[in-house]
Amino acid sequence: MKTKSLILSTLACAMTVHAGPRSSANYSVATDTADSGGARSTSTSYTHDGSLGGVVGVSTVATPAETAKHGYLGQLYEITGLTVNATPATVDETATRQLSAWQALDDASYLAVAATEVAWSIVTGPLTDIDAGLATAATVYQDTSATVQGSYGGLDDQFDLTVRDIDPDNYGSYAGDGLDDAWQYDYFGLDIPLAGPLMDPDGDGQNNVFEFTAGIIPTDPLSRFLLRVEPVAGEPAQKRLVFSPLVVGRTYDILTSTTLLGDSWSALSGGVVSDIGDERSVIDPNASGNKKFYRVGITKP
Repeated sequence: MKTKSLILSTLACAMTVHAGPRSSANYSVATDTADSGGARSTSTSYTHDGSLGGVVGVSTVATPAETAKHGYLGQLYEITGLTVNATPATVDETATRQLSAWQALDDASYLAVAATEVAWSIVTGPLTDIDAGLATAATVYQDTSATVQGSYGGLDDQFDLTVRDIDPDNYGSYAGDGLDDAWQYDYFGLDIPLAGPLMDPDGDGQNNVFEFTAGIIPTDPLSRFLLRVEPVAGEPAQKRLVFSPLVVGRTYDILTSTTLLGDSWSALSGGVVSDIGDERSVIDPNASGNKKFYRVGITKP
């Protein structure tokens, strides 16, 4: 009879013992027991100091901030407030943003509260609804602040959320007319027919589309874009074009024609440009001939 032998091997692992003091913003506990059961466990997100002594251990998490105190019949804390927020603190018009709520504790830690358990309300601003913490933004004519409130456990907190204007031409009766809604609102207010693109509310002969493009005031008859053509002293074959106002963010192109036909306009070549304040002068070196017409093309990005 053959005899089979089984060899058992035992692998012994050494563990570093760690039993140290614990502290927070509101309490401090000295080392209880440096016994063989005490150990520290760590990872990227948390640290745990354990002991088989009187206080079993304290665990912390950095993000979001949490603290758990083990070895008690229950977690020992007092609720000091409620915090509501959203990340990021913006929402695009007509889009949604999830809101969050946290109970602030006396040891500087927080407990998450389910958004569905919070009573949400719109305090001010362009929000249409908050359903289970999901806030829906209305259409806006410019970036606008909204304030929301969360209530839970007898505590309230408010939070400001910015509704972003991502389409400059989609607001109310001004939508889709080619003018920035914020420009129309700033000069005319809401739902004013005189703010229409072809209207000339100040009677200066320049309609709202032109005044918006040129960067001038549509409600002031003295705010006009002006162009004049002058002779150049001692240079009978030249003409000086002077126009104003120059506005930051606009591009100005001089076009010429001898017939005024729609396809006869071309860019002025060889012009000498100089600026003084908000006025520009351009000398046309080739202004000889019986007739020549000029116009200024203004471009707003």
